[in-house]
Amino acid sequence: MKLLVTGGAGFIGSNFIRYWLRTHRTDCICNVDKLTYAGNLKNLDDLTHGHELVCRDICDESCDPTLEDLMEGVDAVIHFAAESHVDRSIDSSAEFIRTNVMGTQRLLEVARRKRVARFVHISTDEVYGALGPTGEFTEQTPLDPNSPYAASKAGADMLARSYFRTHGLPVIVTRACNNYGPYQHPEKLIPLMTTNALEGLPLPVYGKGEQVREWLHVEDNCRAIEAVLARGVPGEVYNIGSGERHNNITIVKTILRLLDRPSSLIRFVEDRLAHDFRYALDCSKARRELQWEPQIRLEEGLQMTVTWYQANRAWVESAKNRPFKDYYSQMYESRAGYAGKQ
Repeated sequence: MKLLVTGGAGFIGSNFIRYWLRTHRTDCICNVDKLTYAGNLKNLDDLTHGHELVCRDICDESCDPTLEDLMEGVDAVIHFAAESHVDRSIDSSAEFIRTNVMGTQRLLEVARRKRVARFVHISTDEVYGALGPTGEFTEQTPLDPNSPYAASKAGADMLARSYFRTHGLPVIVTRACNNYGPYQHPEKLIPLMTTNALEGLPLPVYGKGEQVREWLHVEDNCRAIEAVLARGVPGEVYNIGSGERHNNITIVKTILRLLDRPSSLIRFVEDRLAHDFRYALDCSKARRELQWEPQIRLEEGLQMTVTWYQANRAWVESAKNRPFKDYYSQMYESRAGYAGKQ
């Protein structure tokens, strides 16, 4: 097979490419990535065969080679490319709308014209909004996004659905819970807490850290996408989760325990605007139709992840560059006066 992967220099995309080429050695992947701050060439260092990187913006129709050229002879498109950080979307949402909505529309349109046999759109559980203390999101739960990021992904999901309904494009949508694992940019919770703890820096936790998230190791998500390519039904949505749900402060304390660092590093800061309280996915459809099950338990996966960041300090330093440090020092300093700080 020949696959076109967008956003393959990012966290989930690069892990997927590495997984796919390890398990499908005769296949080839064209990786289209704009190489924004979250796309890192070091994420692709160990790829030795079957991989071609094309640096371009999926929204720019004037780039050469064109998307039409890149989709020639492609068997499937796996669309990871997205602006994905909620805090940045709150600060400025324009780039999220451009990439996540307009970029997705551009890819769908080209795939329609090129008659691509399968288009997998990678989405998020955040499009469903927030849950109270109980309940789970199913694939039939109405979309109710609360952040500009989540709204942009919900818009992309609706476009994907419309291209299936209107044009018959064989689109499948996956909505995964919070992923974690190697090569994740340190703006996200687990790598930020891990790398700060390794450096003896404060660990900023929103509010009291009571928000509940479901956690899935990125390789289990890669296996799910593989199952979607093999057995997924066009026009369908599949929730991809682990059933392992914990509040943020529990995750932070677990990381400190694994690293043997003191809890005094924790700093409670002013909560994020419109911070969703709880996510939880009903994944029975994926288990039933895709014959997929997560294989990596959270405790094991966290230990693997912490060990990876310990062993890859040069990668961490390249990701935690000056713009990253400036952005986060300004953001967290502005929130450090939170009344619940301990």
